[in-house]
Amino acid sequence: MSSVRRCGTPKETTVEELDVLVVGAGLSGLGMGRWLRVHHPRRTFAILEARGATGGTWDVFRYPGVRSDSDMYTLGYGWRPWRRRESMAAGSDILDYLRETAAETGADAHVRLHHRVVSADWDSATARWRVDVAVGNPQEGPTTSRTFHARWLFSAAGYYRHDQGHDPVFVGRDDFAGEVVHPQLWPEDFTHSGKRVVVIGSGATAVTLVPALVRGPEAASHVTMLQRTPTYVTSLPQVDTSALWIRRLLGERRGLAAVRRRNIAYAHWMWERARRDPEGTRRRLRAEARRALPSALDVDIHFNPPYDPWDQRLCLVPDGDLFRALSSDRAAVVTDHVDRFTRTGVRLASGTHLDADVIVTATGLELQFVGGVDLRVDGVTVDPGQLLTYRGAMLSGVPNFAFALGYTNASWTLKVDLVCEFVCRLLEHMDASGHAVVRPLPDPDTPRRPTEFAAGYVRRAQGRMPDQGEAYPWAGVTGFRQDRRLLDEQPLVDRHLHFSAAPPAEPRVATRLVEVAR
Repeated sequence: MSSVRRCGTPKETTVEELDVLVVGAGLSGLGMGRWLRVHHPRRTFAILEARGATGGTWDVFRYPGVRSDSDMYTLGYGWRPWRRRESMAAGSDILDYLRETAAETGADAHVRLHHRVVSADWDSATARWRVDVAVGNPQEGPTTSRTFHARWLFSAAGYYRHDQGHDPVFVGRDDFAGEVVHPQLWPEDFTHSGKRVVVIGSGATAVTLVPALVRGPEAASHVTMLQRTPTYVTSLPQVDTSALWIRRLLGERRGLAAVRRRNIAYAHWMWERARRDPEGTRRRLRAEARRALPSALDVDIHFNPPYDPWDQRLCLVPDGDLFRALSSDRAAVVTDHVDRFTRTGVRLASGTHLDADVIVTATGLELQFVGGVDLRVDGVTVDPGQLLTYRGAMLSGVPNFAFALGYTNASWTLKVDLVCEFVCRLLEHMDASGHAVVRPLPDPDTPRRPTEFAAGYVRRAQGRMPDQGEAYPWAGVTGFRQDRRLLDEQPLVDRHLHFSAAPPAEPRVATRLVEVAR
């Protein structure tokens, strides 16, 4: 613990030595905790979480109806299958699953809550990361400082800011007499019962919110989904009856494994089919929407995006709940641009006015890399936008550092498990070969290109996120099966990985530092 800081007096800061420091206690961080517990039980590690609870995304989002946008047989960990009936699950059920998994594996014992990583600086002289952390809940009082030294740094912080979402400026916002709510900051005591709600957005959050807001005794009187650009939407069964049949036929363990393999293969086949025949896929998705929606609703306007399927993520809706909501008199979809907010709602570019008591700005995420940590190597700031990703898991030129980011066209966890396994294998190799440091280095003439995923939140972050190369291992891999072959079955070591031993005559790092307060 740090002593009280007084002007002109030394400040004593505890330094904790660890083998691995994991940033983030969500799906990725808790998963990495399990991999370290099982495959490196002698290594010391901690999972630092800036917030006051584990669960990451599934604890952050509390808006009505929050749920998975992937099937749970693949979103669940491969080593701890999802056993409930629901193929698409409520956020609260996913949170329970994560916390139960962390307790079973012992990963939760390594979590430090209210530990926000401020900066991480690699020191080549000691082959260590120096990680400065703010400890405490800033809403309850001043935080204290703590320093960690770690041989490895693993970012499990995802790719978006947890403390705020993308909230564009709307003209006249202060004129609106009702309430404006962003889904990422949904008030705990907020009620939409009997109110007229306009949801601005057309992505996964919006298509989840609309049917949830018109359901149950607390339903809104009417909900309008106001979208600037349509999104491709398709229905997925809430309960996969074929999966239940396979589990009964083969037994629980073998059945769950078979369903997972089937779902992985089917999702990849659907994605490849869409990329090979985008027009055919577009026709099929429009036909599905026409069958599910009333004839008066123009599918060619509201469900016919100007881009090809899977240029952006396809929205899955359980049992067609969005289509059912829009088929009722309680919900509607409008495709138009916002001109301005008024005192009583939203005026559109077409001149139409939407009356509202509540406006929900489901306008997307704000992306940031490594949780916004100030990342440095020997005091020089690392600019992720100038670097390349190596095997989708490491950064060019950055030593002993890895990160976990999921797929855009498949379940997040599929990639996370591959990355965690890859890092554990790399640690084993370094132990066996006597190496202390590894960094991936591209050839000087390696071409680079930004991600081709066209979602708005990705385009807004261009220049802040790392690029990729034209060929593996610098090019991003979009399919789990190909990625598994390359990460698991190809040689672990290639010419791009540069290893070195620990610095000679490394001094013993003191357990306490004395810093002069400024």
